[in-house]
Amino acid sequence: MTTVFTARPEHGLVWITGASAGIGRAVALRLVEEGYSVVVTARSHEKLVALQHEASGPGRIVVLDGDVTDQRDMERLLAAIEYEHGRVSLAILNAGVVIPVRGDDLSREAFDKSFAVNVHGVVNCLVPVIEHMKANGHGQIAIMSSVAGYSGLPMSAAYGATKAALINMAESLKFDLDRIGIRLQLICPGFIDTASSTRSKFPRPALVSVDEAAERICLGLKSGRFEITFPRRFTYTVKLLRFLPYGAYFALLDWLVPGRAAATAAKKDQAGSKGRPRQAV
Repeated sequence: MTTVFTARPEHGLVWITGASAGIGRAVALRLVEEGYSVVVTARSHEKLVALQHEASGPGRIVVLDGDVTDQRDMERLLAAIEYEHGRVSLAILNAGVVIPVRGDDLSREAFDKSFAVNVHGVVNCLVPVIEHMKANGHGQIAIMSSVAGYSGLPMSAAYGATKAALINMAESLKFDLDRIGIRLQLICPGFIDTASSTRSKFPRPALVSVDEAAERICLGLKSGRFEITFPRRFTYTVKLLRFLPYGAYFALLDWLVPGRAAATAAKKDQAGSKGRPRQAV
């Protein structure tokens, strides 16, 4: 039986994308406290430097700016990490964007940006990091998806589609990566209280703090599980919703999302009133 590789501080570096804020930032701080040396990547150099100054513990933070949507930039960055700092034993591909989408007000831009960062950004990192881990003989990769990828949710047509793609991608890649000693995990949290989620218009039931999310993720990385998902009572409920007939599923979601039905009716009424002549008063 093949031994499952779990990255420890002595095995090499952790690389986290999208580490300037939110979950990525919190996970980086926690891993440094546990003794890991963590390479943090994002487009905001100032925020990464601030993270480096805040970190405390036996581990350390290495700042390397990068844009996950740039394929060549990620290839260059991986080469720089291993040449200048050491081997990557654990990669946490966390970078992502949340852009709410309404079916009655669609734009191509929301889909283009969501897929560029959330899907192609992951692939741009996966390709070089797998090549490096193959050469090293082992490795561990965690891909950040979401409960929004389990099934269609209101206002998540772009975001949810990208996260569903990542779930399928991870499930498919696991078969081959297992055979070459690279352990792949999928992270599917529920709703996390981050700045990006606060700005979005998604409903956010069973909200989890970013520090609690980081704790759950770090524990999950050390476990033998393929999927790291939390809070389980909520995420498993969302999984079960997939087995409902569509008629029941859509009716239930309309009922669960507060104000959605009223907002839709008001929008329709407003649109209809534009075509009606006004009465004189």
